[in-house]
Amino acid sequence: MKTFLRLFAFAKPYRRYWPKYIIITLLGLLFGIVNFTLIIPLLDVLFNPESMEKVTALPAFTPDLSYIKGVFNYYLYDIIHARGVLSALLFVCVLLITATVAANYCKYAAQRVLVNLRTTVMQRVRTALYDKITRLHVGYFTNNRKGDILSSISNDVTEVQNSVAGSFHILFRDPLLLTGYLVVLFIMSPQLTLIALVALPLSAFVITRITKRLRRQAASAQKLMADIVGYFEETISGIRIIKAFNAQRYVRKQFEATNAQHRGVTKRMFNRQELASPLSETLGITVTAFILLYGGWLRVNGNLGMNISEFVAYLAFYYQVLSPAKAIAGTYALIQKGLVSGQRIFAIIDSPVEITGQPQAIPVHAFTDKIEYRDVSFAYHSEPVLNHINLVIEKGRMVALVGLSGAGKTTMADLLPRFYDVTSGEILLDSINIKNYEPKDLIGLMGIVTQDAILFNDTVFNNIAFGVENAGEAAVIQAAKIANAHEFIMQMEHGYRTTVGDQGNRLSGGQRQRLSIARAILKNPPILILDEATSALDTESERLVQDALTKLMKNRTSIVIAHRLSTVQHADKIVVLDRGRIVETGSHAGLLAQNGIYKRLCDLQEL
Repeated sequence: MKTFLRLFAFAKPYRRYWPKYIIITLLGLLFGIVNFTLIIPLLDVLFNPESMEKVTALPAFTPDLSYIKGVFNYYLYDIIHARGVLSALLFVCVLLITATVAANYCKYAAQRVLVNLRTTVMQRVRTALYDKITRLHVGYFTNNRKGDILSSISNDVTEVQNSVAGSFHILFRDPLLLTGYLVVLFIMSPQLTLIALVALPLSAFVITRITKRLRRQAASAQKLMADIVGYFEETISGIRIIKAFNAQRYVRKQFEATNAQHRGVTKRMFNRQELASPLSETLGITVTAFILLYGGWLRVNGNLGMNISEFVAYLAFYYQVLSPAKAIAGTYALIQKGLVSGQRIFAIIDSPVEITGQPQAIPVHAFTDKIEYRDVSFAYHSEPVLNHINLVIEKGRMVALVGLSGAGKTTMADLLPRFYDVTSGEILLDSINIKNYEPKDLIGLMGIVTQDAILFNDTVFNNIAFGVENAGEAAVIQAAKIANAHEFIMQMEHGYRTTVGDQGNRLSGGQRQRLSIARAILKNPPILILDEATSALDTESERLVQDALTKLMKNRTSIVIAHRLSTVQHADKIVVLDRGRIVETGSHAGLLAQNGIYKRLCDLQEL
């Protein structure tokens, strides 16, 4: 129930929907009651016009159904007396059609209100989900499987829309209809209606017992669906490796096992879900049979209290009670599935945003002095990655981080823009702890170029201008020229308006990297972080990219992570990391003279 109420809270403010919805629904209920009440005079006019009540004067007004019945009988008797039975029949049929049209129009109008509510809820759920994903720290996506996240964004949101949000009209309309019909039934015959009131809770209890396991089955089905989405994502991303190692049969076998398991769970779940509606209808018809039997017994003994036309109308009313009761029962079963998906969505929305600004965060728009790592340690969960790092980086200097894979170079760089927060110690920028700065301003001081050039399925222009508001065309072109990208861009089909494809797959590695550099140049940050920016390129592309990087680093504070030591020989300071610790610091020549780890790395690369 808590999950349902949280989903429903996305529709606030409710005053946009409920006054209009309640009025329209009540009008629809009134016209529906009139519709079925007209069965009584219709049968009387057709089969027993002589028995109709003779009303020769309009009754005095009273706020109850007897007044409406008296007015109707007055006009009906007047038509029969003046124009005959066929005219009276035509009059009743016209009223029947009018009431039906009015009832269905109200039903449609009420549905439009709920469609507005439902689409608003789902729009806001998706917005909240996307907003939360953009605010979560980088470590969240390292610790959680991408398939689970994608499944929640797509499958779980769709499931909530189809089950929970799609059931709003039943949950809010049908209880009103059920209550209204039961009130009329009770007015017509309290004796017969008591049987129905005893049977309805019994039906609800039986259906609840049947659907009790649905939520657990739905949780298993959604978990398996997340695994299936994960297989698709991994297969698409790694299709080259799958084919290169001829592993199609292996991955298909894994996928088919999970897919078959998902089929088994969903088959059992759907079978149990589909049982709710026919069982509800069977119980309803059984109660109808008892009402017929009991009504017949009362009729034989002269205690029914209504004529045959009224009894037929009563049965028609009771049959209308079955429809909302059956719909509510089926919806209860359906919602059990949707609530599981809702819980998975809220698991993401409720995830803590670990990288946040202080209540009195300091705005920062310039870098003037130095960056200092002061006794910094960091661990992923309980696994130590950095241990007691102490380093000072002066403004305008180029500092290179080198070492074997896993030494902690990238982690050390990621701590500066607060992709992660230090476990102990502190990082200072201009002598102020970076946690005290506004996070958005802190990242605004930095430009980052990574080994994997991240491009979006958009135009070249928009990829270069990414994150820069109101970027002018001249500035974008100038940034591309500095990055040695303008020439190949102009050779493309639509120049700067050419779409680069998913993750830039229409471009070569060197072209993608140069666009990433152009993006950093346009941002014009005072601090630059280069993480293996040339390690995946061929010699010609590396030359062009390295030239672009040299232009980019000019007059900037640069932190360069490199495996190719030839690219950092001219750094102002080279920091050698080993197993999370700084073991050597100095210039290229000085470190060679120390004959330590750096010298060994250079020898391995034949520098």
